[in-house]
Amino acid sequence: MRTLDHVCINTLRFLSVDQVEKAKSGHPGFPLGTASLMYTVWDRFMRYNPEDPAWFNRDRFILSPGHGSALLYAMLHLAGYDLSLEELKNFRQWGSKTPGHPEYGHTPGVDVSTGPLGHGFAMGVGLAIAEVMMAARYNKDGYPVIDHYTYGLTSDGDLMEGVSSEAASLAGTLGLGKIIYLYDDNKITIEGDTDIAFSEDVESRFKSYDWQVLRVENSEDIDALANAMKEGQKDKEHPTLIMVRTHIGFGSPKQDSPLCHGEPLGTEALAATKEKAAWPNEMFYIPDEVKEYFAKKKLASSAAEKEWEDLMNAYKKVYPELAAELADRLAGNVSIDLTELENIFTNKEKVATREASSDIIQKLAAIPAFTGGSADLGPSNKTIMKDCEFFSKLDRIGRNIHFGVREHAMGAAVNGMALHGGFIPFGATFLVFADFLRPAVRMAALMRLQSIFVFTHDSIAVGEDGPTHQPIETAMALRLIPNVSVFRPADALETATVWRQACLAKKPSCLLLSRQKLPVLHGFTDVIHNNAAKGGYVLSPAKENPKVVLIATGSEVHLALAAQKVLNGENIDVSVVSMPSWDAFEKQSADYKEKVLPAATIKIAVEAGVPWGWDYYTGNKNNVIGITTFGASAPGDLLMEKYGFTVENVVAKVKEAL
Repeated sequence: MRTLDHVCINTLRFLSVDQVEKAKSGHPGFPLGTASLMYTVWDRFMRYNPEDPAWFNRDRFILSPGHGSALLYAMLHLAGYDLSLEELKNFRQWGSKTPGHPEYGHTPGVDVSTGPLGHGFAMGVGLAIAEVMMAARYNKDGYPVIDHYTYGLTSDGDLMEGVSSEAASLAGTLGLGKIIYLYDDNKITIEGDTDIAFSEDVESRFKSYDWQVLRVENSEDIDALANAMKEGQKDKEHPTLIMVRTHIGFGSPKQDSPLCHGEPLGTEALAATKEKAAWPNEMFYIPDEVKEYFAKKKLASSAAEKEWEDLMNAYKKVYPELAAELADRLAGNVSIDLTELENIFTNKEKVATREASSDIIQKLAAIPAFTGGSADLGPSNKTIMKDCEFFSKLDRIGRNIHFGVREHAMGAAVNGMALHGGFIPFGATFLVFADFLRPAVRMAALMRLQSIFVFTHDSIAVGEDGPTHQPIETAMALRLIPNVSVFRPADALETATVWRQACLAKKPSCLLLSRQKLPVLHGFTDVIHNNAAKGGYVLSPAKENPKVVLIATGSEVHLALAAQKVLNGENIDVSVVSMPSWDAFEKQSADYKEKVLPAATIKIAVEAGVPWGWDYYTGNKNNVIGITTFGASAPGDLLMEKYGFTVENVVAKVKEAL
């Protein structure tokens, strides 16, 4: 029997495959198989407002298998977002709002950038943590001002990726009952049937994670899908996975075949698919009854936001202080006094930058939005907020988070919290383990999220733990990611600056901090206060006109200062430049950069990491003191000596260059 529901679903199907066909590129199988799932979520459950895609109390939707983006674009178009039919016709083309995978901040209505499988699934965990945490702080009886769900479609590919396992385990442990994912259980991968590489019992796996698992055997049964979603909503203690038996390429001659995954159906197969569905063989056809139906829904969607605004206005009268705090968080208003952070260290002579970071974190904890944790390394990373509790099933107010040994899920969850809004989120681990979450850093950069990644134990000076724990190439690798601020501070005062910058930045930041104690540069307090935020600055100028500029980061800044003293004693005039952040320095004017690194001088860089890349500033790959091998297990001071990070070696390099 032909119903309006099924006409809407077929509209989604064929708008999707028409996009792929016109572009001659894309993935038609997923939309054909899951259009009914998309429709059920958006029609029966999603609270949204196309007129205000950023409405804070909307439900969030994640298309974790982002290759199915054509289906999401079709849904957003029908729902009334600012995504015209012409944009759908321009799918995957230059300058369109309909790129090959959903991109947050680019297409109205896209809540999360997806594509790398598993990441959408994992970022949803961060979204859910954020919702629960804010609801616990701000909701009062009769005033549920924070109340929304995280819905999503997930796939076999998502569930094969390790990050989804980490994230699912974390979500179950934390009892995130407002996550409801529909699993596209189509039993097909690009290379063939899923059982060639994915034979596990998914239901048992997720139940062991402490999820509620439900099944729908027929993806076309809208009532069964809706009933399963309602069951998911009833369970407030467990995240929900709804396993839906779907068919890739549903209704096409290529149904249940990998052949319809990543290439257009082709003219004949598309025509046959439409004929089977009794659909006009017309590109981008939308029945009038579907247009009328979604036009009415759009009015209702706008009304939902108006109801919330009325609730907020009433809330402000009863709870004015909480309302003001919430408004500040939603607006991203943060005020941080750098002097106050620097004054922490007035009476300290020597402190590791990870310890300095800990002292600063205790101050930043006064900011309600400041939230985060460590991948089971809190005592080592020094990231625990001492006056805050730990977030858990039993404590929804706590702002410290036990992420467990799940670096990748931690990074994705931090991104989810940043996407949610109202948070300055951070996650911490050792720098050498940055590679476990590097994809999350990259996704944060793509989405321009204010995610903060704290990486301690930043060099071979870690010492006795040996080369498995000593990052050599990692700092440079992070600098290669566009739109990421990478900070390697020289002392406690620079650490104060970089924390302030990270809390104010509208992009991700990586803080690289030392395990070993470093002198606090009290003699340079004003210089650091006024200049460290510029990324590179003359810390200790030459007496007159320098012949050589020593550029250093982190602990090696102290080495450069010691070498400068020796060279001055030999009448070799050098200046010392601290460069805690390449990207911040690159934003400075050409005149400023020339003053810091005069073209007429010899530049020598010193960093306990790979030398490659520093020739961008030195102009000569030989003018870099770095390390090209893995480290060793021994006391950190001895390793620095053995690998050439000594005053004598720096002095010799300067003389050689001269």
